[in-house]
Amino acid sequence: MARVYNFSAGPSMLPESVLQQAAEEIMDYHGSGQSVMEMSHRSKVYEPIIYGALDLFRKVLNVPDNYKILFLQGGASTQFAAIPLNFMNGSRKADYLLTGQFATKAWQEAGKYGEAKAVASSKADTYTHIPDHDPSMYTPDADYFYICMNNTIYGTRFTEETLPKTGNVPLIADVSSCFLSEPMDVSGYGVVYGGAQKNIAPAGLTVVIVREDLLGNARPETPTMLNYAIMAEKDSMYNTPPCWSIYMCKLVLEWIESIGGLEAMQARNVKKAGILYDFLDKSKLFIAPVLPRDRSMMNVVFRTGDEALDKKFIAEAAEAGFVNLKGHRTAGGMRASIYNAMPIEGVEKLAQFMEDFEKKNG
Repeated sequence: MARVYNFSAGPSMLPESVLQQAAEEIMDYHGSGQSVMEMSHRSKVYEPIIYGALDLFRKVLNVPDNYKILFLQGGASTQFAAIPLNFMNGSRKADYLLTGQFATKAWQEAGKYGEAKAVASSKADTYTHIPDHDPSMYTPDADYFYICMNNTIYGTRFTEETLPKTGNVPLIADVSSCFLSEPMDVSGYGVVYGGAQKNIAPAGLTVVIVREDLLGNARPETPTMLNYAIMAEKDSMYNTPPCWSIYMCKLVLEWIESIGGLEAMQARNVKKAGILYDFLDKSKLFIAPVLPRDRSMMNVVFRTGDEALDKKFIAEAAEAGFVNLKGHRTAGGMRASIYNAMPIEGVEKLAQFMEDFEKKNG
């Protein structure tokens, strides 16, 4: 059976070369006579995998030396509680920009531990843009300022122009759906984190990058497994880490290096997004609701305005080999997630299918 073009928002498609290598090594990793899924995380054969992945992550993303990279479990959603437990430890105040469902969930979770302030929200406009945020509304003594960098459900993202300028207040960013999609200046953040299942590896791995001076002040009630300082001290191996996902992460990082690093990846992703947005801007059938300034490069949302026609499009697209285009249940319509592993060819063919569908149904 031929592989389909998988536009899932996550878990998402992985590079075919990575899948092929993993398949070749699944029974016998480098002559060890065992699968990575079977070996001890403290064995000599596994150590080069996890430490190699950590070193590659630092190199590919150009992570400064004064940051720790943690390979954790529990998904990005677990960090909604881990972040206030680790960092809401001074004024016990934090600012949140509400740009979608996940930022809102993080804000609600933080409210259990201190004063979590919603500085601005675009909910009234169905999160179709990054809300304007007045620095005079920021909390001067906040322990941190929190954003979700790319909004998977609603197809928006922060850019340099819209990022909050927080001064001495650490900026924390959930980058789950744009991790490793382009170069990023990690030094501008206190914490960068995200689930791996969109751009990095299969589900099960969460990557947290944290500035070292922020560690060591977790609240006394912080569970051991959510204490970043403990995880950093133990090199992410306080307990058994997600071994297979870390191995896959290493293969993906090697793949990114092989195509030219994040600069080359960004060029690919800009081209893919441009193909779809250029079509949508000319279309008389499909609507792209997001403000152009704030459009995501990873998640392109669109609809026809007719629910029955949307369903017809999704069904016919699936029959043609373009799967998982249905929008999130809270947003409706369609969504094409075009993460790193989606080839340009897949986006070009989807755009052609959309054009043909419009001719027949417009």
